[in-house]
Parts: sequence; C-alpha cells; structure tokens
Amino acid sequence: MTLPFIFCALVTLISAIISLGFSLAAALGAIGNARTMALYACARSVALAIASVIPLLTGSTEWLLAIALSMIIVQGCDALVGLTIHDRMKTLGPAGTALLNLVAVIWLMHGLS
Repeated sequence: MTLPFIFCALVTLISAIISLGFSLAAALGAIGNARTMALYACARSVALAIASVIPLLTGSTEWLLAIALSMIIVQGCDALVGLTIHDRMKTLGPAGTALLNLVAVIWLMHGLS
C-alpha cells in the first residue's frame, strides 16, 4: 500500500466514522418519526463505515475509490443540509471533509497514472 492509498483510506474511514457518530447521536436523541428517520440514516452510516474498512484489509484501490467517492457525495450532501438550515459548523465541517477526501482521491489517482 502506498502513502496516497493509506492517506485516502484513512480520510475515508474517518469521514465514515464521523458520519456514523452523528447518525448515532441523532438516533439516540430523537423520538417518534424523527427517530425512525435517524435510524434509517444510522443504518446507511453503519454500512459505509464497514465498507470503509475493506480497502485497508484488502488493498483494493477500486474499492477505495468507490467508497471514497461515496463519502465525498455523503459529506457534500451533509454540507448542503447545513447550508439549508443556516448552521455554519454543519456546513463547513462536512464541506471540509468532502474537500479533503477529494484531494486524497486526486492524489491516489495521480499515483495510479
């Protein structure tokens, strides 16, 4: 595994774990229909977190690119939610994470060519 691979894999994994943490917090703090929606988000976050570990175990660049791009989309959408609700931290945090993950993917892809 190369340095760009490890960096991209770790950024992706950290992004997925942060997303899972927010989903868990929402699920634990909500009631009624909001809790149901939070549990759905939590289920998807668990899947992304598990999928983010696989590249570190297998060394699969293709898997890493797929999950990294997925997390870029997730964090980008989270940033849009933050923007919609006018919450600076919920906008800048995910946007920064998405940008860092994008840089990691570009570095990884540059190393492949």
